Amino acid sequence: MRIVILAAHMHAPTHAAPRGHAFSSATPALTLGALGVVVGDIGTSPIYALREGLAAAGGETGAPAPVTVIGTVSLLLWLLIGIATLKYVVLMLRADNNGEGGTLSLLALATRAVGRRSWGLMALGILGAALFFGDAMITPAISVLSAVEGVTLLAPGFEPWVIPAVIAILCALFWAQRGGTGGVSRLFGPVMLAWFLTLGSLGLVAVVRHPAILAALSPLPGLELLWHGGGAVVPILGAAFLAVTGAEALYADMGHFGRRPIRLAWTCIALPCLMLSYAGQGALVLSDPSAARDPFFLLAPGWALPGLIGLATLATVIASQAVITGAFSFAYQAMQLGLLPRMAVHHTSTTQRGQIYLPRINVMLLFCVVVLVLSFGSSSGLAAAYGIAVTGEMLITTLLAYVVMRRVWNWSRGLALPLTALILAVESALFGVNMTKVTNGGYVPLAVAAALCVVMATWLRGSVIVQDRSRARGVTMEALVKSLSHSSRLRRVPGTAVFLTAEPVMAPPALLHNIKHNGVLHERSYVVTVTISDQPHLDPEASLVVETLGDGIERVHVTFGYMDPPNIARALRRRLRFDIHATSFFLNRRTVLLSDRPGLARWRKKLFIGLTRTSAAAHDHYHLPSDRVIELGQQISL
Repeated sequence: MRIVILAAHMHAPTHAAPRGHAFSSATPALTLGALGVVVGDIGTSPIYALREGLAAAGGETGAPAPVTVIGTVSLLLWLLIGIATLKYVVLMLRADNNGEGGTLSLLALATRAVGRRSWGLMALGILGAALFFGDAMITPAISVLSAVEGVTLLAPGFEPWVIPAVIAILCALFWAQRGGTGGVSRLFGPVMLAWFLTLGSLGLVAVVRHPAILAALSPLPGLELLWHGGGAVVPILGAAFLAVTGAEALYADMGHFGRRPIRLAWTCIALPCLMLSYAGQGALVLSDPSAARDPFFLLAPGWALPGLIGLATLATVIASQAVITGAFSFAYQAMQLGLLPRMAVHHTSTTQRGQIYLPRINVMLLFCVVVLVLSFGSSSGLAAAYGIAVTGEMLITTLLAYVVMRRVWNWSRGLALPLTALILAVESALFGVNMTKVTNGGYVPLAVAAALCVVMATWLRGSVIVQDRSRARGVTMEALVKSLSHSSRLRRVPGTAVFLTAEPVMAPPALLHNIKHNGVLHERSYVVTVTISDQPHLDPEASLVVETLGDGIERVHVTFGYMDPPNIARALRRRLRFDIHATSFFLNRRTVLLSDRPGLARWRKKLFIGLTRTSAAAHDHYHLPSDRVIELGQQISL
């Protein structure tokens, strides 16, 4: 498969144009859906964020001083305002790549604006995708752990069963992925609406009782806490950052619901309720410093605690579900952009193209999450490892956003540079303090991100080398057609043949093999090249281009959006109107051999060869009828 970045004049997705009108009539339902899926991760942060912030400020060893409580709450509130609201909801949601968001969509926008493939931008995109997977591992573990740990407030004897219960919940959650999220997702919005209203109500009651916490609405107490914090500044800021983990989903999941519903869900419901929750927890600790050990659950009256624990467990499962679904989407986009080998993809909905299930990614995530739970044993332990991947990804989105500001939005340097510098200053500080967690567990997401970067960079580079060497050994289609016009021994056979190739200029090896060894050519032969656009969705029929070469051979270019399933048979049948049951699909199966030729280090060559062997079958990936597929082998030295 040839991966290119297409020019901006490529056909837009068929659904992109009417999208704004459709969303206006369905805004309430979409806002509720966005509340359930998009805001789930950041919406569960109140369970542990203030607790960890007060512990970092010295609340574990004694009663936290009022100035410490107000300062910590101030930091939490202004991180929500500055990072989640101003950066992601106000700024990043403007970076709309035909309805899609996220690091890879931002990469596509920046690359298209530059007008050429920039390896620097590609490296940023690869690193951002890798860091996302590091975050996706920790989120389910810390979210479910923090909720189940609340049971120990009711039944201290339950503590030995926390880890087994968490693993059981996670296994059930990952097992349920194979059925798709369509049915369950309808419950997400109402549950999360109940969750946020509960957060806001409990917080409001506490704030009314102890209004002194309203001083935290000013950023000054937070800045003073950092200024006078001494050696505690780093752990305080690192713990406070937990309040905005999950903010990246506000942009990454834009394609599922649209810009307006996400903004409404955040500004009208999620943000006010989160601010009330943090303020209420702070008010509780001001009145009862001993509550610093777990201010979220202790905020509820005793009779409501069982219900709150149950609701928190549901909310954390939903937050985990959103991250898992996001991991599937990221893997699928990376695969479509040529950053990962083909993997089996199951589309779990006939109406929603974005609902997919990747078995291999699901198993990998479950294994990593269970290992994290067993290794760290508590949400506090995992909190020490949390943040590095998230802040790293935030930095990358800011750098890519600067390119979009200058090249896509045509902002002046005088506007784009100071704004980017301000955001980078805050995020660099957050990244720096989170990097101090490396020895306490932060190495886990970094190691995963590093490994994935190596895998994606090796696959991308190896694919380019293999394509170049295959092209060097081939024959151009023009030369082949010219030679066929002078051949008298070639026998025509009835039917249609479709030859898939990564190089539209070169003759497919399967076609050459058919002519050279069998001496036959079908009445109609289509040489098909699949291109993945940097746009998320395209109409394959509208973007299908047919070129007649002669002697019954036609060259076909079909382009899919990087989030579309590449169903070649359906795209060809709609436009060319041939009988698929009288058509043979010829595929070229490449076998890559290890050699001493330059291009990659030997260990990277072995890695690339191993990845090719795990790649999903081409006929499954391209949705070809298995009983009509013929594969011919080709060996290439790497």
